Amino acid sequence: MRAIVQDALGGPEVLKLAEIDKPEPGPTEVLVRVKAAGVNPTDWKTRASGGLLGPPPFRLGWDVSGVVEQVGFGAALWKPGDEVFGMLKYPEGAGAYAEYVTAPSRHFRKKPESIDHVQAAAIPLAALTAWQALVDTGGLKGGERVLIHAAAGGVGHLAVQMAKARGAYVIGTASAAKHEFLRGLGADELVDYTTTDFSGTVRDVDLVIDLIGGDYGLRSLRTLRPGGTIVSLALSRLDPTLHEQAAALDIRDESILVEADQAGLKAIAALVDAGRLRVEVAAALPLEEAAKAHELGETNRTAGKIVLICD
Repeated sequence: MRAIVQDALGGPEVLKLAEIDKPEPGPTEVLVRVKAAGVNPTDWKTRASGGLLGPPPFRLGWDVSGVVEQVGFGAALWKPGDEVFGMLKYPEGAGAYAEYVTAPSRHFRKKPESIDHVQAAAIPLAALTAWQALVDTGGLKGGERVLIHAAAGGVGHLAVQMAKARGAYVIGTASAAKHEFLRGLGADELVDYTTTDFSGTVRDVDLVIDLIGGDYGLRSLRTLRPGGTIVSLALSRLDPTLHEQAAALDIRDESILVEADQAGLKAIAALVDAGRLRVEVAAALPLEEAAKAHELGETNRTAGKIVLICD
């Protein structure tokens, strides 16, 4: 099969198209013919630094939408021909930039019927990140106020919609050029981080979703009410004093990595098919242009997600 491989750390040019052996599904696994694979910031960060995968060689990509081709021993959930989408185990399950992947059958759900494979491939990692931050960890309820940083990004624009679907009042930080896009997704209040310090204007927030890290976490503490929660996702840029300062203000702070989660995917798919969650696809490129996809993503100018077409 064709796959994108990486033998050295570096820029996008280290991503190479190669012919490698097609995998075989083990017990409780399925073999999926990949129609499309999502590209996420963790992909290009791992490409450059090794991240949680360590030194190369390795293959990238965790988002998959495709068709089940073969079912391993003991896996009864899916049959050949089923259209599925899901997230490979993070981080060690990477390898979605390919024509085929194997993974545990319960890492997949039925692809939402209302969208195509390109849109479906853009959803799993980003949407599960948003869901696990807002719902599983943050416990967001209707009527609460949530502040979402990097609200126009891949995770952020999905988090905005999920929060609105749960009846929350949504405040987002984003450049002014992306405010109209976010209002269209339901954001109630927006702060242009290039001109305004959100910590001086936003108050009485119940939950903060911090996708940026650095001093954003500390400044976000000023926006939270006592008893509120901050969920940090940029773990490599987490301020080491955040926990202590949050505790002093009676604020709960949590740091999470996204996990494969079939129940979360089921809830996300239901929102998609109900028309309450849509993914913005900024670009869809063929598999062999993975390097170009990374170059585009690293500009930080895209609103939404980038997808590779693998079939």
